[in-house]
Amino acid sequence: MSGGSGISQYATTPVPDDQSVPGWRVALIIASFSIALPSFLSGAQTGMALGFRDSVLASLLAGIILCAGGCLTSIISVRSRLTTYLLVQRSFGRQGATVVNLVIAAVHYGWFGVNVSFFGSAMAAAVARVYGVQGDFTTFVIFGSVLMTVSTIFGFKMLDRLALIAVPFLGIILVLLCYYAVQTGGVVTAPAPVPPVPMSFGIALSALIGGNMLAVAAMPDLSRYIRTSRSAVVAMLLSFPVAAPILAVVAALTALATNEVDIIALVVRFGLGLPALAMLVLSCWTINGSNLYSASLSVSATFPSVRPWVFTIVGGFIGGAFALMHIIDAFIPFLLFLGLIIPPIAAIYVIDGFTKFREADAAESIRDLPAVHWPALGTWIGSVAIALLAEWAGLSLTTVPTLDATIIAAIVYFLWLRAVRR
Repeated sequence: MSGGSGISQYATTPVPDDQSVPGWRVALIIASFSIALPSFLSGAQTGMALGFRDSVLASLLAGIILCAGGCLTSIISVRSRLTTYLLVQRSFGRQGATVVNLVIAAVHYGWFGVNVSFFGSAMAAAVARVYGVQGDFTTFVIFGSVLMTVSTIFGFKMLDRLALIAVPFLGIILVLLCYYAVQTGGVVTAPAPVPPVPMSFGIALSALIGGNMLAVAAMPDLSRYIRTSRSAVVAMLLSFPVAAPILAVVAALTALATNEVDIIALVVRFGLGLPALAMLVLSCWTINGSNLYSASLSVSATFPSVRPWVFTIVGGFIGGAFALMHIIDAFIPFLLFLGLIIPPIAAIYVIDGFTKFREADAAESIRDLPAVHWPALGTWIGSVAIALLAEWAGLSLTTVPTLDATIIAAIVYFLWLRAVRR
């Protein structure tokens, strides 16, 4: 995901019913995840590879699939009022959950690297525009990583509030870019002759799903506060199926009309000025604060004897290193990788929620857990390995690697539960 949430209240206990909120409030937060620079880049690259019609169709299907997954994870969280960490822990065991949480934290650090890359590009463009000097990307990445890390330690609440302002304005900037692009290059619907990232429809769909699967898997951190299961479903219907296709239309039209996927270059080309660049910087900053905060909470829950700020500093260093290794150049493979490793985790704790823990008391279900629940851990690792091997061999159940990994994990784990019950 490009954005994330870390809610420390009731981290080890179910949320009381009197603390619940309407579903539409969560829907607004989820929709904001799609209005982000990585989502624009993904939509632009998809548009260049597939053309306008197929890219929008892929985005619509991705929104529907993400909505379905979000409905399942949010219903489980509404019934149990437990965080993602606790749901993972009761399915994978105390030590098994450690492995899963470290992987999820690494994914957050990867997103930190993606966003700080945008930050470095935006700052370099701003310096070039104002002073006529070519800015150094590496210097700005290091500066941005330090700035975002320190601000997350000392002032994340302020940044989180600023995000409420930055994200809507970012949406306005994207619409303006689309308007100027169409005015300049016209409405182009055919794929680019030489797309920057060639991909099939299935790979594009998998990348679009992978870009938001972290949000779906970690949905319980937000949705556990929703009042009812019905409200949770409404929240999902108002978010993914709406925000993702809208951004896809804007990104595809802009990229196809200009033959450009770099939003920083587009802002400079159309002369939107320093306010637009500042808004892009602020968007990267606030979203990365959220990524770093969530990752630090996840790891600190695994190692409670270490202070959370230590993991914040380590995460900033790792994310900055990812940016300097040009993770942005491997953006689509990164999304495909997320689509393979994250969905099976959610599939396993959702199946447990609807079967093994369906009638269980939430507080009782997280007590006296085993160190490792090997069937869950083995299913997760095995499903990812099988999906990777099948992709390498050119085999597929659905032509979408993300769905293949999820289906394999769900079938294997469900059959194991039935066998044990018998």
